[in-house]
Amino acid sequence: MVLGGTLVFRGTRVPAQTLFDYLDDGFSLDEFLKFFPSVRHEDARDLLTLSRGDQP
Repeated sequence: MVLGGTLVFRGTRVPAQTLFDYLDDGFSLDEFLKFFPSVRHEDARDLLTLSRGDQP
């Protein structure tokens, strides 16, 4: 989904880039999901898969 020109997780206002920023800062995926409970694990996993160029 896109909100104001920014890719966000489906059904949320959490920008997809936020996941990459948290991972770059040393947080785990599970920690990210605790900070952003509206993001579904499957959506975060699919984003990471797609960012590697793999199929979800």
